[in-house]
Amino acid sequence: MPEVNNFAELEVLLDKCQAALNYRFRDIELLAMCLTHASSARTRLHSNERLEFFGDAVLGLVVCEALYQRFPEAAEGELTRIKSIVVSRATCATMASRVRLEEFVLVGKGLDHGGHIPSSILAGTFEGLIAGIYLDGGLEAARSFLMPLLNPEIESSAGTLHTQNFKSLLQHIAQKKLGSTPMYRVLDERGPDHSKVFHISAVVAGRVFPAAWGSNKKEAEQTAAQHALEELLGEDAAEGQPASIVGDTATANPENIHSSESADTEVCAVAITDAPEPFGYGVENS
Repeated sequence: MPEVNNFAELEVLLDKCQAALNYRFRDIELLAMCLTHASSARTRLHSNERLEFFGDAVLGLVVCEALYQRFPEAAEGELTRIKSIVVSRATCATMASRVRLEEFVLVGKGLDHGGHIPSSILAGTFEGLIAGIYLDGGLEAARSFLMPLLNPEIESSAGTLHTQNFKSLLQHIAQKKLGSTPMYRVLDERGPDHSKVFHISAVVAGRVFPAAWGSNKKEAEQTAAQHALEELLGEDAAEGQPASIVGDTATANPENIHSSESADTEVCAVAITDAPEPFGYGVENS
């Protein structure tokens, strides 16, 4: 596992990072800040937290521009749903891994558990890096860096969403966010054999989501999947991600059944072995 003990080693690390990113920073200290988690910074203002905040907005702009141009016939709601997947924490962590960002993240000893850190930190560092490239080279530089990483995510998300199938979409999100495939549990069924209604909930990684009624199992499963999606993406919103990927739909019940057929990766970290010094990046200037 790489370690950074002094400024000379930091310079080597930053040079390797730039090669992996295929982008050379004019301001090398800006890159160092992009990679610095709050746990290894002298103060929070020396960490990448502010850059993460900014990078989230830059990522959203680049994604919205790409979706607007790529899908001229898509309605606003569909574009929003695709964007919600593409800018999610899980997708950011995936893209970060593609540029080997886990080899360059600067974290404190408290987060170095056998060389592994949560994917949420990797995703936040990736957003900080987007802001750094934008500040260093402008929007075109950020776009050029992002689009090769975004293209496969956009195509995958659009392919799933074009079906307007909540079960397929839940499977896509659950596998990326929780690493698990959804299952559906029948909680209740009522009525005569020729006119049964079903109460079904989605279950992901042992977590039971709000149930839904349907005039058949397929319909109930679709609505249950929608409820799970709303809850999962609502949690992303609480973490600073877009909250809604599906339209508002009233919950069905046995008296009012209607059709609803329409629509932690762990990574290696760089261990910071010395107490933070005036640079704020956890290394000495020697």
